[in-house]
Amino acid sequence: MRYHRKDVVDRAITVLDEYGLESLTMRRLAADLGVQPSALYHHVPNKQTLLAAVADEILARGRRPRRARAWDRRVVEACNELRDAMLAYRDGAEVVVAGYTFGLGAGEPADQLRKALRDGGLPDDLVDVGTRALLHLVFGHTVEEQTALQAASAGAIDKAPGGPADFELALELLLDGLRSRIGSSSSP
Repeated sequence: MRYHRKDVVDRAITVLDEYGLESLTMRRLAADLGVQPSALYHHVPNKQTLLAAVADEILARGRRPRRARAWDRRVVEACNELRDAMLAYRDGAEVVVAGYTFGLGAGEPADQLRKALRDGGLPDDLVDVGTRALLHLVFGHTVEEQTALQAASAGAIDKAPGGPADFELALELLLDGLRSRIGSSSSP
């Protein structure tokens, strides 16, 4: 059977979700698809590119309709969507963070946040810092939450991770700081 890039990415997400990131190897993926590992390189040149494609697909699957009009509510929507998309798959946060960090994928949330912050009237230098701060909050909170959830399900820990309410409060605290800078001519 001939596979397309989408088939390879879809199967990679299945392997990721069932077995975790450590088990998502090119050899394992090829075996699951019933092809030689070299056949995968027609679709993705290396594992990093595969992981970037997986990150982009995780985000695409997590997209929701946009309802908010105000810039700060758009930020909340984008951050919640990103968090939920990453939590939907085992090790999803780690994959998305890596794709973004290496500049290979997962860039759409940053673009959405930049646009919302610009529309909110933040000065350009604070748009970039604000975008990074929001992403650091979402990435860090979600990686910690996902790790704790997986550890708790394995019986390794008994503490509950910070969930949606904790995330929402942290996000509002960060937004309060950004709101205070709108119209302010002095940057940090």
